[in-house]
Amino acid sequence: MPVISVPQAFNEEDLYVDLRPIFRTSLFLKCEGFNFAGSIKLKTAIEMVETAEWDGVLTPESIIVESSSGNLGVALSVIAASKGYRFLCVTDSRCNLATRLMMEALGSQVHIISTQNPHGGFLGARIDYVRALCDSDERYVWLSQYTNPSNWKAHYRRTAPEIARAFPRLDVLFVGAGTTGTLMGCARYFREWHRPVRIVALDSAGSVSFGGPPGRRMIPGLGMSMRPPLLDESYVDEVIHVEEVNTIRACRRLARHGFLFGGSTGTVVSGAMGWLNQHDTRDLTAVAIAPDLGERYLDTIYQSNWLQALYGQDMLDSDEPPVGSRTADTHPR
Repeated sequence: MPVISVPQAFNEEDLYVDLRPIFRTSLFLKCEGFNFAGSIKLKTAIEMVETAEWDGVLTPESIIVESSSGNLGVALSVIAASKGYRFLCVTDSRCNLATRLMMEALGSQVHIISTQNPHGGFLGARIDYVRALCDSDERYVWLSQYTNPSNWKAHYRRTAPEIARAFPRLDVLFVGAGTTGTLMGCARYFREWHRPVRIVALDSAGSVSFGGPPGRRMIPGLGMSMRPPLLDESYVDEVIHVEEVNTIRACRRLARHGFLFGGSTGTVVSGAMGWLNQHDTRDLTAVAIAPDLGERYLDTIYQSNWLQALYGQDMLDSDEPPVGSRTADTHPR
């Protein structure tokens, strides 16, 4: 019986869902949302905060500040509350209401950016605000998930070894690309492993992370409006860009089978199924990482009025992702 005294002491790390009964294609989905932060970002938050403490960057007077579209903000809120730090999350208008309320319930402050930077979008505007804040008051400590090596090291040290232990014959790993911390940590680990593993990155259509043209993105989580500083494409074998309609369809199909996942997970599953249905999967062991659960998306992905307003009635008429056909653009690396 686990007994804990701090929330970060609990994280379910060995739960996988076999998606074959739902999608008729074998894919093991590593579920990272069963902790008190509700996402894989708890690992990132712990690594960044504890490294900053070890380095003497954080003191009892420090105010942690971070730019986040949601999940890392919640994770840092959990850690800050546990350790007694003040925390300010700088997010933007796309952040889900449930996510904002959760951060505030944990005692964090939330600042919402409503105007985009002409060149860097909402992300650029958020970073500009964080930098100005740090310049104005030395108590603010920006952990900078976009540049902090602790971001990828968290997954090199924990997420990838967990997968390796569970699947010693792993052939292909599907990882969503946001800051690319999870992607880079896992890719670096498996580059050094005893057998080759194909690393496939899943990105949102409209993201510029891998050099594609910018476009509208309404679902927070994956994708960036600038090139991620942590990204090293030499570790990535393929990149798949997933349209948001296919993200939503994958989420809703999973929900019809009792699995309520978040938008980042829907993107990963949709892109992975598109890839698998174009390849010979006999004797292939494939794993995908599900970063989050779906409760924070009840007023967006799972809300009919929101979907109809943004994507039209066709979005509601069918929530079947185009399994067996091309769901995304694939760029071999």
